[in-house]
Amino acid sequence: MKIFLDTANIPSIKTFVDMGVLDGITTNPTLIAKENREFTELVHDILKLVPGPVNLEVVSQDSEGMIREGHDLAGLGPNVVVKCPMTGEGLKAVRKLHKDGIKTNVTLIFSPNQALLAAKAGADYASPFIGRLDDAGHEGMKIIEETLRIYQNYGLGTQVLVASIRHPIHVVEAAKLGAHVATMPPEVLDKMVKHPLTDIGLKRFLDDWEKAGLRLPEGRASPMKPKPLIQRA
Repeated sequence: MKIFLDTANIPSIKTFVDMGVLDGITTNPTLIAKENREFTELVHDILKLVPGPVNLEVVSQDSEGMIREGHDLAGLGPNVVVKCPMTGEGLKAVRKLHKDGIKTNVTLIFSPNQALLAAKAGADYASPFIGRLDDAGHEGMKIIEETLRIYQNYGLGTQVLVASIRHPIHVVEAAKLGAHVATMPPEVLDKMVKHPLTDIGLKRFLDDWEKAGLRLPEGRASPMKPKPLIQRA
């Protein structure tokens, strides 16, 4: 399963890029606004850091505006994915952008019916918001299970991008179901890295090392020269 980070914060993105665990980025108008930076400049910085898909969202509500914004956003970099809302106008925009060769992500999906329509419109990604469904008293992960089954039944190529993830258990559940992508805020990905037993074990190893008074060799060792295959007299 691919892991995307749901943020526009450069330090957070760099942290996980350096770990080698980040496959892409999702953003939305709220996340962009939090950074209090000029939009194009911020996006260029993100694109420099992230080799994978970077999802940028349109803000128009009519299809013509979405299509125009989609072309503008796609022009910022070859790995841009244009996010459109799950509305009738959004589906119209996705259909046209798909025909124009622009990758799209239908966002704010809350039912398998919506996910099916997103795929039929030509979306590259469909983003069910499981955390918000859980908050409303529904079983958010059920939509992932049902959507994956529908896509598999008909050989649909749209990837299921699990969004609105609240905690690491959501990630595990999505991975067990076979979701293609999970996007999460930095704090959730940070929790996935850490475990208290890892911290305890590391502390014990280091304490034992110090008590023994051991030291690793300093400096760079000379590389060993390979022996020739044939020994000459």
